[in-house]
Amino acid sequence: MLISNVRPWAAEASDVVIDQGRIASVSPHDPQRRPGAGEVPGRGRILLPSFTDVHVHLDSTRIGLPFREHTGRPGVWGMMSNDREHWRDAEIGLEERVAGTLERMIARGTTRVRSFAQVDVDCKLEKYEAVVSAKEKFAAEAEVQIIVFPQAGILLEDGTEKYLEDALRAGADVMGGIDPCALDRDPVRHLDVVFGLAEKYQVDVDIHLHEPGTMGVFSADLIAERTRVLGMQGRVNLSHAYELGSVDESTSRRLIDTFAELDISMTSVAPSTSNHLPLDQLTDAGVRFGLGEDGQRDYWSPYGTCDLLDRTWQLAFVNGFRRDELIGHALAVATIGGASIMDRDVPRLASVGDRPGLSVGDRADLVLVDGETITSAVMDRGTDRTVLHDGVVVADGLTVLSAGSPY
Repeated sequence: MLISNVRPWAAEASDVVIDQGRIASVSPHDPQRRPGAGEVPGRGRILLPSFTDVHVHLDSTRIGLPFREHTGRPGVWGMMSNDREHWRDAEIGLEERVAGTLERMIARGTTRVRSFAQVDVDCKLEKYEAVVSAKEKFAAEAEVQIIVFPQAGILLEDGTEKYLEDALRAGADVMGGIDPCALDRDPVRHLDVVFGLAEKYQVDVDIHLHEPGTMGVFSADLIAERTRVLGMQGRVNLSHAYELGSVDESTSRRLIDTFAELDISMTSVAPSTSNHLPLDQLTDAGVRFGLGEDGQRDYWSPYGTCDLLDRTWQLAFVNGFRRDELIGHALAVATIGGASIMDRDVPRLASVGDRPGLSVGDRADLVLVDGETITSAVMDRGTDRTVLHDGVVVADGLTVLSAGSPY
């Protein structure tokens, strides 16, 4: 396959040959060349690695449904309880909602996804199975990893641990955890379960950390200690963790160095806070960092569009990025940054100026977007997009080519 007249990372016009799901060559665009069969017309668009959403809750989506009054209550337990009270009453079934949301994500350029699937005594494995169904439906269009997620904690309700293990036994890819101190109020027991099940089923760990200040730092230190002692370097991710920079500069520096040493990655949904660890310092230290949309217009909030380019804009905005290089870095985080978390063989971003993913030999998960520059693409978020997964065109014009819409 030839992709003609595209600008890799908004550089000079090029012709890109794809062979067996990989980039085979990148050469200057030849305007005299006649279009051939199977050619993808670039039309001068920007070529990027496809987006990687490494923090999304597909199981709680209301994408495509009417807006409803927000009835959530403060705190994790209050919001979780609100979801419990309403998720079964949606206008269409859960399996259809999840598949429709994943389809919209693919259509907009996301071909690598890490989704949480809530497992507890209320939903048991129903939400997990809905995400599995969507993963299987779009197996040819996207790579999906599923995190079994104790949204309601592990220790607060009898039977939760059994259902978590059932999901791992069924094939979940990652073991989740949440706020070991603030929610379960017993960090040792909570982490015993999380890391114990991860070891038993040989899966990675991904822990939601909403905890404030010194409490969040304490939990992060406990997680790092487990990672070191159990030899799980490169297999642990911290989600959110937006308060770890709130204590003092020396604590922030120590955490950054520890995460880099143990290859503990981080994922963000670009929240409106100034207490997070500085993104540029994390990157310079070698900490893998990815981006996600979190909820998708669900019972937690009305936000979410299925377009990770929207969230890239938000990541740049909340970090106060204005320079082109830094806005480009936000886009690198949203593409290869997340990919390096899903697959640790993908090199982490080496610096804020690093723009990988489009060299000969790289996997042909790609998206073509309209825009003059990288900054304009992030600011304008145009809709003229073509999406490839493993070297095959899977979406064009915001429509997935191999599946009809479930709505």
